[in-house]
Amino acid sequence: MPKAKQSKRRKQYDYNLDRKKLKKKFKKKIAPRIEHPQIRNAWEDHKSTSTNLLEMGLSFDPNRTLPIKKQTLPGQKHRDKPPERVVTKPYIISKLQEEASLPEKDTKTLSSDLIEYVQHMIREHHDDHKAMARDEKNYYQDTPKQISRKISEYKRCHPQHYEAFIRSLAAP
Repeated sequence: MPKAKQSKRRKQYDYNLDRKKLKKKFKKKIAPRIEHPQIRNAWEDHKSTSTNLLEMGLSFDPNRTLPIKKQTLPGQKHRDKPPERVVTKPYIISKLQEEASLPEKDTKTLSSDLIEYVQHMIREHHDDHKAMARDEKNYYQDTPKQISRKISEYKRCHPQHYEAFIRSLAAP
């Protein structure tokens, strides 16, 4: 079979390419930026990824770290476990555990329109979800169950606002 025309041609140096940018691009691909500050500070560039992670006490390959145990027959001997790796940077594990143990803040909020809608429905109809579904402000024709879900979402996302709103309704 004949060869393609392009492959016969001699490679020419491309003067329009910025070699410095290309090198930076390849470096980024090979060594991406590590987001976690403790891991980034403890990382040693001249070592491999697996060696770095093993020194920190982290796993590079979870299949190797926690292998699936093979079933043994009653007459067979059990294999000894391989010796555990020595962790030279245990402070990284402790920092990661501290971060993981911190309670996560619920950042979900509701739009001001939805809060206003829910407050209007509670102000007008209290706990009657069927009446809320028939209300003229129910533009999107929400079902009683959808409205009750929106109210419970408002209670969950803004508990202090909800308590203050209920107290203001009971006050007059």
